[in-house]
Amino acid sequence: MKKTNPNSSSKDNNLDREQYLYLTTRGRKSGLLREIEIWFTYREGRFYLIAEYPTSSWVQNLRADPHAKVRVAEQSFTVRARSVTPEAEPELHRAIAGLSTKKYGWGDGTVIELEPVSS
Repeated sequence: MKKTNPNSSSKDNNLDREQYLYLTTRGRKSGLLREIEIWFTYREGRFYLIAEYPTSSWVQNLRADPHAKVRVAEQSFTVRARSVTPEAEPELHRAIAGLSTKKYGWGDGTVIELEPVSS
């Protein structure tokens, strides 16, 4: 698996064309690594996920430990997660909901930003 900086070359980087992202979190209770396949959008070098429910296990895992791994398009990234709320960041929240709706026909829920970090 090749580690890449998603900002390195937007022309060579077709991450936004991929359908799924594989997110690995650490279980907040078990401490075990957990991987899920999930829809995502990609904007300005960051990945965005939308959870239908804020109580989803992966969201709770990221709240307990915001460091995670992402695998997409045969690339892998270490990321740091944070919530994007409509109250604190209405424009960003609206933009991500719009991108998700355009890509998947759905964009309602809890928005989580995954920012790649140097490992």
